[in-house]
Amino acid sequence: MVMAISDNMITKAQKPQGLLAQWHEDVHCVFGRDPAAHSVWAILLTYSGVHAVLVHRVSHRLWKANWKLLARILSAFSKMITSVDIHPAAIIGRRLFIDHALGVVIGETAVIGNDVTLYHGVTLGGTTWNKEKRHPTLGNNVMVGSGAKILGAITLGNNVRVGANSVVIKDVPACCTVVGIPGRIIQSKGTQIQNRHGIDLDHHLIPDPVGKAIACLIERIDELEAGQKKAHNVLVEDSCNVCDAESICVPKKEGATKLAARL
Repeated sequence: MVMAISDNMITKAQKPQGLLAQWHEDVHCVFGRDPAAHSVWAILLTYSGVHAVLVHRVSHRLWKANWKLLARILSAFSKMITSVDIHPAAIIGRRLFIDHALGVVIGETAVIGNDVTLYHGVTLGGTTWNKEKRHPTLGNNVMVGSGAKILGAITLGNNVRVGANSVVIKDVPACCTVVGIPGRIIQSKGTQIQNRHGIDLDHHLIPDPVGKAIACLIERIDELEAGQKKAHNVLVEDSCNVCDAESICVPKKEGATKLAARL
């Protein structure tokens, strides 16, 4: 079943807001998501991800005003300076933060909710040549790890975390963690995960189902080896307590019963 972000969330992401107010939020949200940020001037002068978002706010307004060529030129200039490629038609909610920024691509029909965090190398890509909705929709408070690819007209619910280098091609319900190629849900919190700033950045706390399965197998092998060793010791002890003639005459059923009793 195809998921859909609620109309309320989309409306909220697209709610009209003054350009200066948008810029103010885009700059100040960095303090809650990057401990290396020490001042507004440092952010304005050195954060290429912030530069890309600020320029997109302008190019998107030009695109909606039907100044599409000018919007594309401004977007292309931003890409050359920041290494972030955001199509001017993409709809981006409030307080988007692109950390480290290099190699980020956001397609034309992508929709991003509020308080989303993207790391370097993230792609929100399309999967069709047709002029239709072909890029992802991200809910609020989504975190996408470095190198992850989210492809197609799919929807990621609120508070979703995508592990680094994952490839997501299917809808993801809210409050889930997705990893792998193709992406699979490995954890479902069921509730919103927040730190004191309201943003979940614990993308290193990702469960390892393969490692857990291997650990269970190793534990089971240890138990089997311990049982095998105990059985071997019983057989050796029995062979020491009877002579060869007696051991030959002991019926198999009796020997098996004795072994089972000793175990």
